[in-house]
Amino acid sequence: MKHAHILILEDAPVVREGLKSILESLRNIDYVATAGTFEELTHLMKRKTCQMVLISPHYLHSHQKQLQQLRSQYSNVKWIGVQYTLFSEDLMSKLDGVVDVFDNQDTLSTKLSKWLETNPDEISQGKENLTERETEVLKLLATGKSNKDIADELNISINTVITHRKNISQKTGIKSVSGLTIYAVVQNLISLDNY
Repeated sequence: MKHAHILILEDAPVVREGLKSILESLRNIDYVATAGTFEELTHLMKRKTCQMVLISPHYLHSHQKQLQQLRSQYSNVKWIGVQYTLFSEDLMSKLDGVVDVFDNQDTLSTKLSKWLETNPDEISQGKENLTERETEVLKLLATGKSNKDIADELNISINTVITHRKNISQKTGIKSVSGLTIYAVVQNLISLDNY
């Protein structure tokens, strides 16, 4: 399979960077770039060939004309909506597909593979094999706890928490807290209902 190049158009920085971190941790995703505005996306598309654009559906309404131009200019690019709130079916039907922020890793890999016409095993993330303690640290980290709070809650030293965080980042390939938070949601380690 060719290595995929994906662009993300999302104005919410946490969602944008979290998606980027998750996608970068998947196999055969070679390049992920982000844009916070339609103008940035247009500039990126001129500079770099991509197979897919993940787009926040609210851009479909506010930039219909520009989207139609890009779709005709880049006819082989898949346009995938990132759904984290309800959007009308009419609006979503203008896209090639939809990912939901509640999709787990397997579902996300399967959807991306289908749209990129690849084998899901080629794109899915390798087994991270997080230990039980690393999973506990990740859950607490994703809920906004500091290293000190995590250390106090788990009765371990701050240095041990830092070591676990390094191991988690190394195993998942995700370095940012926002990326790890989205990873924890995708892996069903935490629920957005907790917030």
